[in-house]
Amino acid sequence: MLNLYFLCASGASASPLRRSSFEFLPPNLSELRVVLLGNSWSQRSSVGNFILGENKFSTEAEADWCLTVRGRVKEKHIVLINIPDLLHPNMSEYRLRRNVGTCERLSDPGPHVFLLVLQPEDFTEEHKLKLCRVLNLFSHRSFYHSLVLISTPREESPGLMEKYHQHPPLKEMIRDCHYRFLWQKDLEPAELLTRLGQVVKEHDGDHLSCRSDRWTRLMEYEMMMFDDMMSHILSKSGAAV
Repeated sequence: MLNLYFLCASGASASPLRRSSFEFLPPNLSELRVVLLGNSWSQRSSVGNFILGENKFSTEAEADWCLTVRGRVKEKHIVLINIPDLLHPNMSEYRLRRNVGTCERLSDPGPHVFLLVLQPEDFTEEHKLKLCRVLNLFSHRSFYHSLVLISTPREESPGLMEKYHQHPPLKEMIRDCHYRFLWQKDLEPAELLTRLGQVVKEHDGDHLSCRSDRWTRLMEYEMMMFDDMMSHILSKSGAAV
């Protein structure tokens, strides 16, 4: 099955894994911090509950702020951070940066994995560009810590999953994330945890450091705001910009 690709590629068994029979994180890592991104609050929340094995996120009403829930799996702490819809076309730059900053604080000292929960038929070129923008706001290395989870299409038919896999925005997003992806259909919790753990192990258990990029982004934003302010003042005074 397609969603078993990474397990087979890594040499692991393709049979379902039981939570009691595997270690998904390095022994010296006691906590996994995961940021949930995508264009559907309900789907991100459902995936978060799926990981934890209990309903901690509400899938009904979307919150206007970042929500953090904590759980334990195999004696490991898991921190999941669900952010408001950052892919909305009407979200202002100020609110976008504020939510990213809030997420950075909640995941301090840094997230281990960005789990990108994407609905294939709804994922447009605009969504892809916005999602890349969001990941770059965290760090230019965010793509190395990202895993794409493709939601089950609302309508299924033979060959439809392969068709969506070739959908340009989704295909390019998977490529940007270095071909780390899973299909949600028939996915077991242990399999998803294993893939999250593999991303962590690729970086020797290290989390993403957002702080090194934060001051650069802040200076760029302040310069942009200063330029906008000066342009506004000059235009009001009738001077040429």
